[in-house]
Amino acid sequence: MRGPVSYYSLYQLISMSKRTSILFLFVIALLLTSCHYKTGIDKCDDTKPATTEQAKVEKAKPSCAEEDYSDFCKVTDSIPDLIVELRYCSTNNFVGRRIDGYEAPVVLSTKEAASALRAAANELRTKGYRLKIFDAYRPQRAVNDFLRWAEDPADTLMKATYYPDITKESIFRRGFVARKSSHSRGSTFDLTIVHASTGKEVDMGGTFDYFGNISHTDYDGVSEQQHLNRILLRNVMVRHGFKPVRGEWWHFTLTNEPYPETYFTFPVKEIGR
Repeated sequence: MRGPVSYYSLYQLISMSKRTSILFLFVIALLLTSCHYKTGIDKCDDTKPATTEQAKVEKAKPSCAEEDYSDFCKVTDSIPDLIVELRYCSTNNFVGRRIDGYEAPVVLSTKEAASALRAAANELRTKGYRLKIFDAYRPQRAVNDFLRWAEDPADTLMKATYYPDITKESIFRRGFVARKSSHSRGSTFDLTIVHASTGKEVDMGGTFDYFGNISHTDYDGVSEQQHLNRILLRNVMVRHGFKPVRGEWWHFTLTNEPYPETYFTFPVKEIGR
């Protein structure tokens, strides 16, 4: 009897092993199918943020309407000794009249940009300088006004002062004026520095909004001291989170600007704190 019993036991063991193996393979197949299906859903779900970091950014800075200025402030509230000469709110600019969208000589920017600029102003103050602002937030409607001006070849009122060596038609081609401006995103400033003791502008070897090579930060036709003055301004601004542009020694944009894709349209006006 021991022989038959042993064969029978062996048969049961093999049968059980087969059933266990089949069950095990079935479970594995089920899991793989589930994972594949989930991967397919994630891949096609355009509503999900691409990365965890992106999700944090979207939560911290929700998309805003172009007319929403709730994240903007008056820069003079942050920098009380700021010297303001808002050119596009006057006739002293390359067009020769007040530009559409400038309702008051108020310097506006995002709160983040104003905070970074305050840090730059604090450093400059220790060196004997103050900041002077020519332009900050610029509504898209102002840029549109520039475009309308450009379409009138007969309007060259300010050519002798701002673009004596180039044609009006080449201003856009050479990048001095664009159809979209970083100013409209609220974190760009056009500025210079003045001597705190006299209020006189530091000699940069060129004037604001002059359309020519002399406006390039690295233009080699200025004196050594004028070049050093440009580099002083650039270095301080870069140290406090701003990036310059090569073509305009006065132009700086916050590197981590909060609204890199939004071009606001609300006018330059008095706003609440």
